Amino acid sequence: MSGLSREFIIHPGETLKEVLEDRGMSQRELALRTDVTETHISNIVNCQKDISVSFAKKLEYALGIDASFWINLQANYDKELADFEEVNRISKDELDIMRRLKDISNYMQQSGLAKNEPNPSLRVIQLRKVLNVSSLARIPDVSQVGAYRLAKTVDADPYILFAWLRLCDLVNATCEIEQPLDIEKLKDRIPAIKKLMFEHINNIQLRLRELFAECGIKFLMIKHFRGAPVQGVIKKSEEGSLSLIMTNRHKFADIFWFTLFHETGHIINGDIANQLIDFECAENEAEREADQFASNVLIEQEKYEQFVKQGDFSLSQINRFSAKEGILNYILIGRLQKDGYLEYHHYSTEKMKYDSEMLTFPSPKH
Repeated sequence: MSGLSREFIIHPGETLKEVLEDRGMSQRELALRTDVTETHISNIVNCQKDISVSFAKKLEYALGIDASFWINLQANYDKELADFEEVNRISKDELDIMRRLKDISNYMQQSGLAKNEPNPSLRVIQLRKVLNVSSLARIPDVSQVGAYRLAKTVDADPYILFAWLRLCDLVNATCEIEQPLDIEKLKDRIPAIKKLMFEHINNIQLRLRELFAECGIKFLMIKHFRGAPVQGVIKKSEEGSLSLIMTNRHKFADIFWFTLFHETGHIINGDIANQLIDFECAENEAEREADQFASNVLIEQEKYEQFVKQGDFSLSQINRFSAKEGILNYILIGRLQKDGYLEYHHYSTEKMKYDSEMLTFPSPKH
């Protein structure tokens, strides 16, 4: 941003003064040629008065220099002066909020979604532009009106959550998809999506993006930040496609696949009007139905109940059941832990973790 130093902001009157000196024209003569008082000319060349549009037209006649030249000079001066004044009146509140958003702001810069800006005041200005607010202090009010409404049960930082959702928008805008949403095709692709748990982690995200794209869905993994307890975001586009955005907050593979099919369940169940932000602590009928969908996709309820009923939760039995049902054993272990049949430390070495950076788009540029 230009105009950090006040001395480098050039008033258009200085340019007018140079033109008069170059032509050997007095202020009195210019006053006569433009039909204004000599005092008016003096005030402009001494940077005490601006060049109006009407006076710019008069200068065009008197000096043969197009009015747009003077109008643009004045506009640039006004803009640079406004920038200078804005930078120098950044409040402590906004600086505090900027520091609160440091991690996500740094990530945006590393990912090429925002410019690197070390100056704190200029960084506030940049964040305003990226987040589309004239003041960072207005974020909680904006979020309650237009972006989303936080339930009282959601423990989130409104500033970080707002910035994270904006990050989702920025990443989403870099991806294109042609076909509209096709729910029936999505249902048909579920077995293929489920089989991806056997793929190497390096291939999982790419293949998920390909399979969901065939159904008219952009699939994206966005880095998680503390303060934004979101497990997924589903957004509708004007073209009729959907965006499914996930985080890998907990890193455990069983939670990743359950969450993936939970969000898929929301899509199939038609839970999205324009946007669905799926907070981890949310509890309602739609969430319960999405949970049930995910559970049944991973392990059929009747077969799971039969396994539980036989009461043998040894690793050999878990492995035998998992192989028969076409899942990796950590899926069953995770469900047994969640339902209280196993302690969370049981078979901990079997629980696979996904590297959160490898399942995140965009990857920071180094």
